[in-house]
Amino acid sequence: MNKKTSREAALRVLYEIDVKDAYTGIALDRNLKAENMDTRDRALATELVYGVIRWKLTIDWVIKSYSKFRLKKLSVWIHNILRLGAYQILFMGRIPDSAAVNECVKLAKRYGHASSSAFVNAVLRNISKKNGKVKWPDKKTEPEKYLSVKFAHPRWLVEKWCGCFGYDFTQHLLEKNNTIPPVTIRTNTLKTKADFLLSALKQKGIKAEKALYLEEAINLENASSMEQIPEYNEGLFQVQDESSMLVSKIADPNPGEFIMDLCSAPGGKSTHMAQIMGNKGEIYASDKYEHKINMVKQSAKRLGIDIINAKTSDAAVFDKKFSQKADRVLADLPCSGFGIIRRKPDIKFSRKPGDIEELKKIQYNILHTGSKYLKPGGILIYSTCTIGSEENEDIIQKFLEANRDFELDDFKDLLPEGLKKSYKNNGMMHLYPHMEGVDGFFIARLRRKNG
Repeated sequence: MNKKTSREAALRVLYEIDVKDAYTGIALDRNLKAENMDTRDRALATELVYGVIRWKLTIDWVIKSYSKFRLKKLSVWIHNILRLGAYQILFMGRIPDSAAVNECVKLAKRYGHASSSAFVNAVLRNISKKNGKVKWPDKKTEPEKYLSVKFAHPRWLVEKWCGCFGYDFTQHLLEKNNTIPPVTIRTNTLKTKADFLLSALKQKGIKAEKALYLEEAINLENASSMEQIPEYNEGLFQVQDESSMLVSKIADPNPGEFIMDLCSAPGGKSTHMAQIMGNKGEIYASDKYEHKINMVKQSAKRLGIDIINAKTSDAAVFDKKFSQKADRVLADLPCSGFGIIRRKPDIKFSRKPGDIEELKKIQYNILHTGSKYLKPGGILIYSTCTIGSEENEDIIQKFLEANRDFELDDFKDLLPEGLKKSYKNNGMMHLYPHMEGVDGFFIARLRRKNG
């Protein structure tokens, strides 16, 4: 079988996502490995897949404007070929429109019937000729619909955010969600220093620079897969956004303490806390699924950390042998994930309104269960990678009302200087991609009262 082009590989991934509900990252990785593509082709296929997913709603609106057929009547193959072509024309200025059209016509001949290639050719050439100019929803009469179509977010989510945050805030958030964030890594301070790591990466031609807030954080822009970087295999760093790193900073664990990290996979926060503790003490890292616990173990081994005891366990089920044994408990919980849309654009389309209600039940249950493990005076950290009050402040308020032996604990002194201006609520903090420039996160720190 002939080696597939980047566009064909991207098409097959998009097909698997639409028809088989495949996870984007897994489907992409599998298809690219199967084709044994070089770095350049892998990069193009990856950009095409994530670009189409990121802008899918907008792209479909444009295609619909130039197609005589309803999109629902198109085969999944042809629909995604049109999406690939339209994405290149609308958003990839470095690729000539003619090349984008011609390559998509070739795909249509392979994956469609006799008239498919002519149809694809006509639609894409019209988009190119008119430079994607279409009639958008009216911003004055249908403001939420305009934002939804123009910035490729589901209308229900746009309406929800407009109601919570206001129109301007929401527009800025949507715009930021459609940008590609840098890959952020955390220096493994048990083995090296950030300045040394930064220098080593630059010497390899990797564009690396200090991140925004934390001393151990570095941003990468042109790095290949992590496994191809020697410093990664040597355990000198871990991929982790600054928002996620901040959780461990606010937990502020001390050497020799017993820490419980519930829902710990893939292990970024567990290994970060181990660093802060100087690899002294014990971290009980649990997760419900064995394959996820194996990820924690692998990360710890690569980073040279031996104080993490990773076990398969359901965080919602109380384990009485740990009752009031922990100095600190971290509950970084399953959530809607709306704070990391930049990294996982499929989240905005895969989530449904009803998901949040189910997640709230899980979040409260695990938080309540985890609180029982704390000693008097112990610290409880609650965090999510989502925005809005339902999965965040509301959960904390409900917990505090039911557990009078807990109180919010101020953590301003634990914040890097650049983030102190974002800290408004005593013991709770929101981070937003368009405001702080990092993944959207919520972090709360609570203390169990003595006596």
